[in-house]
Amino acid sequence: MSDAAVPSIDLAVEADGWGNEDDLEALVARVVATTCRMARLELVPDSELSVLLSDDARVRVLNREWRGKDTPTNVLSFPGGDEDEPPFGPLLGDLVLARETVAREADEMGIPFCDHLTHLVAHGFLHLFGYDHMDDREAAEMETLERQILAELGIADPYGDDLAIPADMESETSR
Repeated sequence: MSDAAVPSIDLAVEADGWGNEDDLEALVARVVATTCRMARLELVPDSELSVLLSDDARVRVLNREWRGKDTPTNVLSFPGGDEDEPPFGPLLGDLVLARETVAREADEMGIPFCDHLTHLVAHGFLHLFGYDHMDDREAAEMETLERQILAELGIADPYGDDLAIPADMESETSR
């Protein structure tokens, strides 16, 4: 895969507590590049992804407006286009993550915050390309790919029997 197949990333941090912005940019870029490669995503040159690192309050509002759920969630995915076939782009979409929810879930699962954030970036990014987990077949396909991506990144299997997946890891995709 050439570098042209990896999107540019517009990262914005609008809430406190996320950490060093340069480190976050590097993490998101690594996750997105690995996901593109492992999922064999075909992107048009100069594709773009927007990632907003926010808080529970902002994500709750977005979740209510776009999904009719008046609660924060860990990650929301907003596809940038309605392309059903590759190549995808140039506007891939937006990911919005809620820091408090990400931190709480990582704590509940007993895993590092960074590992959970990595998983959620991959998870949300896959949603932009139609991956979902609304039924058992879709869930199995998406979870298998997530496991492969995370293993490539040195992150333990988030769906392992010894980890409890948060109840709100449901479909977060909004169109």
